[in-house]
Amino acid sequence: MIQTNTTLKASPQFRMLTQDQVERIKRTAFKVLEEVGFKVLHPGVRKMLQKAGAIVQGESVKVPEFIVQGCLSSAPKGWTLYDRQGNRALDVSGRNSYYGTSTASPNTKDALTGEYHETRVEDLARAAKIADALENIDWVMPMGSAQDVPAIAADLHEFFAAVTNTTKPIVFLAYTPRGTELIYDMAAQVAGGMDKLREKPFLVLYPESISPLVMPKEVADRIFIAADRFMPQMMGPSIQPGATGPVTMAGAVAQGVAESMFCVVVAQLRQKGCPVGLGCNFGILDMAQGLMSIASPEMSLGLAAQAEVAQTLGLPTWGLAGATDAKCLDAQSGAEAAFHILAQGQAGLNLIHDVGYMDMSMACGVEQLVMSNDVIGMAKRFLRGFEVSDEHLALDVISKVGPGGHYLQEEHTMNHFRKELWRSKVFTRQPFERWKEEGSKDVETRVREEIRRILETHKPKALSDEVLAELERIKINGEKELTCN
Repeated sequence: MIQTNTTLKASPQFRMLTQDQVERIKRTAFKVLEEVGFKVLHPGVRKMLQKAGAIVQGESVKVPEFIVQGCLSSAPKGWTLYDRQGNRALDVSGRNSYYGTSTASPNTKDALTGEYHETRVEDLARAAKIADALENIDWVMPMGSAQDVPAIAADLHEFFAAVTNTTKPIVFLAYTPRGTELIYDMAAQVAGGMDKLREKPFLVLYPESISPLVMPKEVADRIFIAADRFMPQMMGPSIQPGATGPVTMAGAVAQGVAESMFCVVVAQLRQKGCPVGLGCNFGILDMAQGLMSIASPEMSLGLAAQAEVAQTLGLPTWGLAGATDAKCLDAQSGAEAAFHILAQGQAGLNLIHDVGYMDMSMACGVEQLVMSNDVIGMAKRFLRGFEVSDEHLALDVISKVGPGGHYLQEEHTMNHFRKELWRSKVFTRQPFERWKEEGSKDVETRVREEIRRILETHKPKALSDEVLAELERIKINGEKELTCN
């Protein structure tokens, strides 16, 4: 159902579940935790849960509802993210939606040549710079998994490439517990110390348990590291309905909620009150191809449903939009990005990632990111709605202009048109003849021109030489440590 808030501002909002349906999903999730349980590969987590009242038999852990409810209650009902300069950036709560880049793909689609190649650190730096310049990209993930550095230390290089090329908040993957610690050390250098980083966090950890119902040791360690530092983390198990979860969306959502709740329990038992989010991903298994789609409609159905469950608990939520199964910038890539960007904005998911994914998540492409930036702008304008007040109803202006007049020279028009009327950077509104005279440029051509303009003119706020030197030291020494162990 579509609901409109008409108290002062008319704005479209999407709700797909009744309150009874939300409660049934929660009840099922609680039963999964209590009756089915999890395989927990971390002895410390098993001991901690047993002490809290869970049933532990070997690696099997069943968590009674009272433990889960207590942990959900102790988690903060939202949190604030800052940019790396200490300015408030994102209010991660309620139905506030913010869009961020894709991540962790082994390949990069070169925006200027159209070629695919293995992701390199320089690709990540370039992508972060472009994301920094895009007004509708609210936060950044390193756009890919670097293949030109040691895999065990790639997260250090990826974070370095991101934090030195954007001031925006960062969500990061870490590949090892030690890598997680080193990234926090780097972030603390940027913030001016760990206390200042904790006071004004500009990064979020994204730990993923394994579906179905497995908590690996290293994932638990990463959750512990973030919890000990009181740093935000967004729990994000990934489920493929029909493969790693039930093929029915209700069942997949219930399992995803249970898996994310389990991660929240682990974090809250470790450090009561630490900031967490309740989220999961749904990659839809194409039964004909045996591959995972990141753009099927079922994905947004599942994400909207799990978000509604999280919203009833007051916890931040996690989404996935602006991605495409297409291999190039075409009608498919635009349609898939637009559908999910709008759907998840209407559902009120908070941190919506993976803008820029292409080829079923096997590649990141900044051209998809730049095009989606305009789609997000369009969606944000739609979701903002319009104000219904005396000033905006403009009866006095209508009376002044009267029949047959125009509003072009009215002060009311001058005061409001920039906020009221959205304009695109890459979608054309030219008259046909002018469009033809200027080369009959399609969207892909205009996107490439915008990318070239950004790369030539945009200069992200630079870190000081002292901070850069310290980041470089941590990165180099960290790589040596990790590759020698």
